[in-house]
Amino acid sequence: MGKTRSGIPVSLGPRIRRRRQAMGLTLQELGNACGVSVGYLSQVERNNAVPTLGTLAEIAAALDVSIDQFIASPRHVDSVTRSGSRPRFAVAGHSVIYEQVGADFPGHELTSFLLDVPPHYSSETVQHSGEEIVFVLEGEILQVVDGQGFLLRTGDSMHYLGLQPHSYSNPGDSPARVLWTGKMLHQATPTHPHPTALPDDPAQPTITNSTGNNP
Repeated sequence: MGKTRSGIPVSLGPRIRRRRQAMGLTLQELGNACGVSVGYLSQVERNNAVPTLGTLAEIAAALDVSIDQFIASPRHVDSVTRSGSRPRFAVAGHSVIYEQVGADFPGHELTSFLLDVPPHYSSETVQHSGEEIVFVLEGEILQVVDGQGFLLRTGDSMHYLGLQPHSYSNPGDSPARVLWTGKMLHQATPTHPHPTALPDDPAQPTITNSTGNNP
């Protein structure tokens, strides 16, 4: 009670650049290791592009650090997180607020966050190894996987492979709250398209509502 729910902006790009330079890697070498184009990595390092959590996880793995190295959330000593005291953050230039749900302990394979998604927000379209599950807690989300859109409302969920091109947006006028859980398999070499906003994508997805029937 009494605590604000605003996130703390994180200067993501310079942290990635410092880690890359400390490892003696060129942009090309890092791009080859994580499957991200040199042009896009350069934009990320200059804070001109904001990667999704899946993309950031691939970059972190290639740099041999956890994702927390870049989002500056504190490490947990056990597997319990408490409502009202979990780390909340926002990446600089990004309007989505993240709340860390998953704990960081040796051997963990899953990462989980609560996402507060503002109205009319659209993510980039990405591909990466592993898999993801999204569960809508409040509002609605348009989840696009492999060119097909699924309108997910409160209580709906979706499970998909990261190698399928995917993105999400909040098409409504109210904020949405989503539980995101993912498992990244870093041995794969994914392809990451340049960031695109869904409303500007000339290839409009086929949209299916949450019951599996066309609206």
